[in-house]
Amino acid sequence: MSEPNRRDTAHSCVVSAPADVLYGLVADVTRWPVVFEPCVHARFLERGAREERIGVWARVGGEVRSWTSRRLLDPARLRIAFRQERGADPIASMSGAWSFRALAGVRTEVVLTHSFTAAGDGSALDWIAAAVDANSERELAALRRLAEQEQPVDELVFSFTDQVRLPGAAADAYEFVRRADLWPRRLPHVGRVRLTEDPPGVQDLEMDTVTADGTAHTTRSIRLCFPAERIVYKQLVPPALLFGHSGAWDFAPARGGGSVVTARHTVGISPGAVREALGAGVTLAEARGRLREALGANSRATIAHAGEHAHAAGVGGGTGAVA
Repeated sequence: MSEPNRRDTAHSCVVSAPADVLYGLVADVTRWPVVFEPCVHARFLERGAREERIGVWARVGGEVRSWTSRRLLDPARLRIAFRQERGADPIASMSGAWSFRALAGVRTEVVLTHSFTAAGDGSALDWIAAAVDANSERELAALRRLAEQEQPVDELVFSFTDQVRLPGAAADAYEFVRRADLWPRRLPHVGRVRLTEDPPGVQDLEMDTVTADGTAHTTRSIRLCFPAERIVYKQLVPPALLFGHSGAWDFAPARGGGSVVTARHTVGISPGAVREALGAGVTLAEARGRLREALGANSRATIAHAGEHAHAAGVGGGTGAVA
């Protein structure tokens, strides 16, 4: 059997920001769904001082694909190398590196390289190359857009959680959140919903919502469902105030009965949109506070209704899985 074809690519850009800031954005995978357009979800599987394993779910060529990568971090040299341990067809192997070279005038050259082989003919290699080219350009553009803002990254990208204990089973609360197609008649802040699921566990959700202050939003999200335990999402069309929004719902049994549901949000504020979205004179700190309250209120409302559903399912002796 012949060795699969190999191809090497390199993409680069110059960013008006310190090299260590850019290195930090790439090193912290928990922010990737907000920072990088293609990324839907990323998490640490193993984490050491210089070596780690991560799981990544991303939109590639119009569909959600997942893989596991091992990364070697070198903060002294400002370099992060990666190698996929488990990829998805037609990728036979994939490796590469991020490197950050400081330039004069607080500028940085960012270089992203890939080396890959295809499990198939030349057309498969071309498909991989096209996907790598498209995603690499988007990722570099996203780094530049965020790092070149006047405000520090930590003031623009932030996370928060709400945790509520419920009387019903975690599995029933999970089903309530998973069945978003039923939300218009179950949740007062949700209007129209369009939900598709293909393949199983990967949902495309578009919906109209109203926040506590009466503001209406239309959003579209990709959701990944991990049965009875977790649902993560990334908004493809976030509200105008945000350049990115991702989150997760976690469901766990509680000691002594019932369940605990945790809603987590990670958001990225577009500073230039604050005035138009919230009015003149609103500071970035005030915008963060309003976002935290508005998004948190909707999450808490959803959790409360999930609790009622789970409790009713438990009293009725059913799972509530089918409504």
